[in-house]
Amino acid sequence: MERIDKINYYLDIAETVSKRGTCLRNNYGSVIVKNDEIISTGYTGAPRGRKNCIDLGVCRRRQNNTPSGAGYEMCRSVHSEQNAIISSKRKDMIGSTLYLVGINKRNGEYIADNYPCTLCKRMIINAGIERVVMRDDKKKYRIEEVQDWIDHDDTL
Repeated sequence: MERIDKINYYLDIAETVSKRGTCLRNNYGSVIVKNDEIISTGYTGAPRGRKNCIDLGVCRRRQNNTPSGAGYEMCRSVHSEQNAIISSKRKDMIGSTLYLVGINKRNGEYIADNYPCTLCKRMIINAGIERVVMRDDKKKYRIEEVQDWIDHDDTL
């Protein structure tokens, strides 16, 4: 058996974390890593104590035909990136890497070209996370330097 590289190792963990997600549309998993140590994880789901969409059997965004990337204020879920960030201390996240995997619930496929939403990008910046690695398929991924988001904030 061939040993996988470290990036795909952490992406595989994020993919496993995504399986706890409770969204009816897409589930994401996030893992924050610093100095080769997992700081925190997060998946897509309703705030603690509130009913999840899978429990209710309905997605309000789907009911309203809301396109992907819009209408997050109608969504019950907290994004995986947000859950990972709020489960960690900022001092531990400074200089870290966030690994992100998205799975389409309708067909079970990876969400290629996934990207943190605008709100998650703001939280990632403020958390002090240095880079974000996003999986496109089982072996391919992209790496974004958070400093680029800061340097080009008027163009992104």
